[in-house]
Amino acid sequence: FSGGALGIGVGDRLLMQENTVYSVISPEGCAAILWKDRAKAPEAAEALKLVAKDLFDLGIVDEVIREPVGGAHVDPAASAEFLKNAILENLRELSRLDAKRLLEERYEKYRRIGAYVEGTEEMLYTSARHPNTSGGYS
Repeated sequence: FSGGALGIGVGDRLLMQENTVYSVISPEGCAAILWKDRAKAPEAAEALKLVAKDLFDLGIVDEVIREPVGGAHVDPAASAEFLKNAILENLRELSRLDAKRLLEERYEKYRRIGAYVEGTEEMLYTSARHPNTSGGYS
């Protein structure tokens, strides 16, 4: 966890493996800041929405790449193949777009993140998700 998460997250596509987390702060650090109590880390983790599925549902992550049963560490070769397929597919899609279109889409993507209807918890962000070659969801 670090401020580096912001630096590496600003791009045309953000992909995560299904059992990974993405956050600028640990749940313990968040709990210590918000509640002055590291024991509230589980509540902080829930509020942070740092797992791949939550971030995908929020429109922050563009694709969740599946992992072998039991996690990526169980079968590193299969995990690497899933990653390779997802990266290559996304590069193929992005390479078809000119620089102007890439910049426009990236700008719109980051403008939508965090948009809410005032007075509700309804997210305004929706994205077109489609099947992907890595077997995850996008």
